[in-house]
Amino acid sequence: MQTPLISIIVPCYKQAHFLNEALQSVINQTYSSWECIIVNDGSPDDTEEVAVRWLEKDERFVYVHKKNGGLSSARNAGIKKSRGVYILPLDADDLLAATYLEKQVAVLERNTSLGIVTSYSNFFYKEKNNIIYQLKPIGDNVISLLFVNQLVATSLYRKECWTAVSGYDETMKKGFEDWDFWISITKLGWTYSITREFLFYYRKAQQSMLANTIEHHSDEVKRYIFTKHKELYIQNFDNCMEVLFFEMEVQRKGHNKFKNSLEYKIGKLILKPYRWVSQFFSSPKKEL
Repeated sequence: MQTPLISIIVPCYKQAHFLNEALQSVINQTYSSWECIIVNDGSPDDTEEVAVRWLEKDERFVYVHKKNGGLSSARNAGIKKSRGVYILPLDADDLLAATYLEKQVAVLERNTSLGIVTSYSNFFYKEKNNIIYQLKPIGDNVISLLFVNQLVATSLYRKECWTAVSGYDETMKKGFEDWDFWISITKLGWTYSITREFLFYYRKAQQSMLANTIEHHSDEVKRYIFTKHKELYIQNFDNCMEVLFFEMEVQRKGHNKFKNSLEYKIGKLILKPYRWVSQFFSSPKKEL
């Protein structure tokens, strides 16, 4: 029986110090029919030197160098070079369990209506065994993805899905590009499946693109996604309103809790003289 070729796409930008671990998790796969395309997204570190060493180790590794264009651009560049039937994005600082490909390919091979298969994920800090959080996604269709991204970026999918939606949105350089990608695929009718095993390891960094997006750009990027796929949110108007007002209530409670905190009250007292002086000097002066 012929085994389908899997194309693993590894974009790398300022992550050369983690790249060896990620590629080692690829070469450890029990499923052998794969190619791994390392995409140097104009990285200023030694990404190329690390990649070349892996090319010398195994002919299944491929190297692509491009001008920096962001994560979506790097993934698209790698996929354009790919020969596989299935695509697996893998960030340069994350890891695969050894049986990831073997188990996930079997799911897609058994069910042609599936576009994507994901798994449970372990979030770790510094060391793989230092698990700080476990993600167990739910759902199987676009409705489950509208308000929360259930699928980690490292989920296996059919290359024809990528073609159907014209790839990752390269204008999205502030994060959540994978969420948008999954919505684009599933709104065409594809469903996804969840393997209830921990097959993926996500490295939790102190500073990461995801953390930066959540902290600084979440509302902006959500607005872009909601507007881009507005027909879905209009169709699910009642749910959209429930989520919107729930988030507003959470923010209100958080604001009130902060205003009632001892730290806020002390800070208000400390700043009171400063505000009085500021108002005095900024107020209009009477003519003498």
